[in-house]
Parts: sequence; C-alpha cells; structure tokens
Amino acid sequence: MKTEQIIRGAMAGLLSLGVLASASGPALAAKADVEKCAGIAKAGKNDCGTAKSSCAGTAKVDNDAEAWVLVPKGTCEKIAGGTLTDKPYNAHGGLAAMKQQ
Repeated sequence: MKTEQIIRGAMAGLLSLGVLASASGPALAAKADVEKCAGIAKAGKNDCGTAKSSCAGTAKVDNDAEAWVLVPKGTCEKIAGGTLTDKPYNAHGGLAAMKQQ
C-alpha cells in the first residue's frame, strides 16, 4: 500500500510540474526580445499601424513594405523580403494618430 501511495504522489507531482510549465510558457514568450519586421505580413495579418493603415489586421495586400509583424529578435533579416522597421508611425493608430498629436 505504501508503494502505491508513493507512486501516486510522484505522478501528482509530475502532473503539477507540467501544468506549471505550460502556464509559464506564454508569460516567458511575451517577455522575449522581439523586433518589428516589415514586408512579410499577409494581407489582414499585420500587427499594427503604418502610414496607410490604422492598426492590426488592416494591411490590404500581402508583403506590403510598411506592414509589419513582431518576430523574435534576429529573425527578420533571415526572412526573404523582411526588413527591420522603427518608423514612428509603426505603432497603434499609425500615421493618423501621429498627425493628431
């Protein structure tokens, strides 16, 4: 009986570790270093504003030179057509938001 309790305890411990590990995964991913990569987003799949659109999901064509997505740091320049962008209008609201300031 004691062996069975030890096995159950060990299994419960392993399961709880698995739950904790999967719960912390997204939090760790959110903290990862990322960069804005322009020119690779599919139409309607960009992350936020450009000079032509106001925010996420508003790119009209695939691979728009201004439409960007967040990618892990160091990845953008490895993707065909990808270029790093740091233009001030590549933020929430795009160029329209900048003009209102």
